[in-house]
Amino acid sequence: MTLDPNPAYAAPDDWRAYSGVLSRRVFAFVIDYLIILLLCIPAAVVVFFLGIITLGLGFMLYPALFVIVALLYFGLTLGGPNQASPGMRAMGVAMARLDGRRMDFLTAVAHTVIFWIINSVLTPLILLVGLFTERSRLVHDMLLGTVIIRTA
Repeated sequence: MTLDPNPAYAAPDDWRAYSGVLSRRVFAFVIDYLIILLLCIPAAVVVFFLGIITLGLGFMLYPALFVIVALLYFGLTLGGPNQASPGMRAMGVAMARLDGRRMDFLTAVAHTVIFWIINSVLTPLILLVGLFTERSRLVHDMLLGTVIIRTA
């Protein structure tokens, strides 16, 4: 089995690929979570009818609805062909792995989960790490071997 090389991968020495990434990443975060909130509306309707069909068991999905929608959203978009969520594409950035392979669904979901765990412990202070690391990488990027690069 051959691995498909990552088309969004930039040379590690090209500083232009990492210029202004942190601020673009913050705005992409806001756009993505607004989209997720909008996607929760049709998902809530689906869960409602699922709850009726399953005689009430489906209603237990409501507390986890936001998490399910967000994990599917980031898993499918970051692990997809563009390797960027719609918010990231709007801001001109994409996610790449340092080993040059393409992002997959599982790595994208792990990236999101680790972000939530670290953010719940350190609050938004995790963004300060990006000011002091090369390529503006955050803690969860370093743990998974990923980097955010400019595509524009």
